[in-house]
Amino acid sequence: MLRAMGRPKKSGTNQVLLGDCVDLMRSLPAASADMIFADPPYNLQLDRDLLRPNNTKVDGVAEEWDRFDGFDAYDRFTRSWLEAARHVLKPDGTLWVIGSYHNIFRVGAALQDIGFWFLNDVVWRKTNPMPNFRGRRFTNAHETLIWCARDREARYRFNYDAMKALNEGLQMRSDWLLPLCTGRERLKVDGRKAHPTQKPEALLHRVILASTGVGDVVLDPFFGSGTTGAVAKKLGRRYIGIEREPAYVALAEKRLARVRQAAEDDLLDTPAKRSEPRIPFGWLVERGLLSPGEVLCDERRRFTARVRADGSLVSADFKGSIHQVGAYVQKAPACNGWQFWYKAVKGKLVPIDVLRQKVRAELH
Repeated sequence: MLRAMGRPKKSGTNQVLLGDCVDLMRSLPAASADMIFADPPYNLQLDRDLLRPNNTKVDGVAEEWDRFDGFDAYDRFTRSWLEAARHVLKPDGTLWVIGSYHNIFRVGAALQDIGFWFLNDVVWRKTNPMPNFRGRRFTNAHETLIWCARDREARYRFNYDAMKALNEGLQMRSDWLLPLCTGRERLKVDGRKAHPTQKPEALLHRVILASTGVGDVVLDPFFGSGTTGAVAKKLGRRYIGIEREPAYVALAEKRLARVRQAAEDDLLDTPAKRSEPRIPFGWLVERGLLSPGEVLCDERRRFTARVRADGSLVSADFKGSIHQVGAYVQKAPACNGWQFWYKAVKGKLVPIDVLRQKVRAELH
């Protein structure tokens, strides 16, 4: 790891830069980051200590870096760092910003004004939120992440299959139920929180896995305790952290020195199915994984079709590809035959897509 004052080192990545994020991002080469994750000051506008019912003080955010002279000052700050982030982000890169109701709507407006294109707003639902001690509002149990491309036409990366696998085969939704950073993961100094807004690694794991690949550069302009860098390093990504507080830089560097990549590169990426080699259905017949005349059915055994020697299917009154016949028997406009048709193996139904994966493995 490298630590820099002023301009970054020539190596460019896996370093924590000490200084102002706007100046440092402007000094970085244009279009050099694949993804940016930003956890900016929320501008909480706290004017007094927050007390529990027993009059003990809540360990909240009281640092100078979260104080601004009104909304205009915060808006100027927001536009400055977003414009610098736009400079360093690749044309096909994406930007994630997290915030609360105090700031996220103002940040969202600035993003759109500058030209970023919204992809999702993700709600992070906290399993263990801090209660509302005064009992005058609802418990604030979530934060919002805005995920956006650099512009409307950007060919951004989204690892759909990785997110689906992470969610046990179901399409990942935009509401994420995750706990706050607590326990052994929470960094402390002299028994107190080392950073008041340390994010859980689980949140960054999902963000980074969703929108980057192994070797990509992940930049965090508000690096804090270094969670983004720690998760990026574990997942085989490169990182650049920018932080203006020397104490946080020292904390992050110490943390990152202990982090190792979690596994080999091929275990840290989920290739998109569309990028895998195409396997014609007929290859399964040629290799003897399916036999001419064999009967396939759907998962609920409502429809059947027989396999032909040329790799097509025939139902009672229609023949065609696995997709065409699947659509025909359902009276549907289209069908993914690989997911629709099943083969009986020892009394159990197995999707033919399993056979396709076996052929792919042989090719590799």
